[in-house]
Amino acid sequence: MKLCVIPARGGSKRIPRKNIKSFCGQAMISYSIKAALESKCFDQVIVSTDNSEIAEVAKNFGARVPFVRPQSLSDDFISTMPVIKHAIEWFDEQNETPSEVCCLYATAPFVTSSAIQMSYNQMQETQADYCFTVTSFAFPIQRAIKVSVENRIEMLYPENLEKRSQDLEESFHDAGQFYWGKAESFRQQQPLFSKAATPFILPRYLVQDIDTLEDWKQAELMYQVLQKSGEQD
Repeated sequence: MKLCVIPARGGSKRIPRKNIKSFCGQAMISYSIKAALESKCFDQVIVSTDNSEIAEVAKNFGARVPFVRPQSLSDDFISTMPVIKHAIEWFDEQNETPSEVCCLYATAPFVTSSAIQMSYNQMQETQADYCFTVTSFAFPIQRAIKVSVENRIEMLYPENLEKRSQDLEESFHDAGQFYWGKAESFRQQQPLFSKAATPFILPRYLVQDIDTLEDWKQAELMYQVLQKSGEQD
């Protein structure tokens, strides 16, 4: 069984009700549910939540909510891995053992069904344990600077001061959309950021962290531009 798990707890602090807040006219979580269903990759698309309001919204958009996430897995300090492991083990107990699992974030409005499909194929073809979305840094991280306590500039890597940007190795970061993986790798909590994973590279214009209200506004503007250009259907 191929399982999609969308983690969506109810205790967002920086953006209250973040997972179901209206984003360009629709509940934020609806975009992830729609992409998962349209990908045709999954036998089950579920939302793991501790919140009844989120559960009802998720069901209205076509996801299942087969269990209530335990409070022990719902506080500010719980990482994603234990939440996915809990979902897998719940299905194991129902004799519906997953073979591959995709953890799809509820706040990923730029995710597409085609990316979900292609990344699954990439994981299979490369025989990787995981495949997840990454994107490149817009500027070489080797030339990063910091502001000192005296309000002065310091380079993080002074040895790169005289190097040209084009001579520095390109670097990538987690795009925070979804994580395909073998169910057993999630069960064993094997590290994502390792040679066990293959990267599914996204263009930077399809990636936006949404942690603050400023991020939210920027993401809505980006989404509207993408819709007009036909990039986001």
